[in-house]
Amino acid sequence: MSPAEENAVRTSARNGWLLSAPALVLLTVAAVGPLLIVLVYSFLSPGQHGSVIWEFSTNGWRGILWSKDIFSDEWMLADAHLTIFWRSVSLSLLTTIFTFVLGFPTAWFIATRPAQQRAMWLFLITIPFWTNLLIRTYAINEVLRKEGLVNLVLLKLGVIQAPLDMLYGPFAIFVGMTYVYLPLMVLPLFAAIDRFDMKLLEAGYDLYASRWQVLRRVILPIVKPGIIAGSILVFVPSLGAYVTPRILGGGKQMMLGNFIELQFLQGKNWPLGAALSMLLLIIVTVALLVYVRYANRDARHG
Repeated sequence: MSPAEENAVRTSARNGWLLSAPALVLLTVAAVGPLLIVLVYSFLSPGQHGSVIWEFSTNGWRGILWSKDIFSDEWMLADAHLTIFWRSVSLSLLTTIFTFVLGFPTAWFIATRPAQQRAMWLFLITIPFWTNLLIRTYAINEVLRKEGLVNLVLLKLGVIQAPLDMLYGPFAIFVGMTYVYLPLMVLPLFAAIDRFDMKLLEAGYDLYASRWQVLRRVILPIVKPGIIAGSILVFVPSLGAYVTPRILGGGKQMMLGNFIELQFLQGKNWPLGAALSMLLLIIVTVALLVYVRYANRDARHG
């Protein structure tokens, strides 16, 4: 490359950075700035009526797993916190697994329809996004309550003799999050399956592979990027869900998002709330790094 061409490349790169500078500044101020504030708050001391006292303290981070006895000031393992963490992670994992179980055949069905019909099926999948999350959650509440649709149908069919109490427990939260986040699993799976070469299925059957072997050895490895992307899109918002556990859990089944809200409002412990927020961010970041690692490895292997 000649000096003139090198100079032109440097000038083009510099102009590109200058043009993107306003957007970069806006992202830094609007996204990184608030996160830095939360990070700083997590290392301060709580005020008496909320806010923080500008004294360095690690009690916010220690309070994630430990709690101080109000009488002896001794630190003890916070069993309630561990229960909330376990409930959040377990329900998020169950939601991710079940949305995959429901979403994979749905995405396969859509991807194998004629081209002129796929738009209609995708349109039907995205319809729930047109409605506010709060309204969709209350709709699930009406379906699961004692006088709701599920109990009404089961009573009419004679399956049960008395209405089932399905609300305000882990089951209701699980059903609600599965319903809310199912489209986030279907769409990435459809994008991956849509690029799948169906001739590979014929090749597998020609080599006397069973349906299970074709699924395990051919289909799943090829559509794995879509599975990972869908899992991340479901697991991340499920872990920090607030509205669905608040309504369907009835305040009895607190999850990580509700626990953070409790510390900032009723608990008046902003450093602990900030530390929990940063912990949630760290978990999300790790999940995204895992996805990037697998995506890059798949790209290197073609």
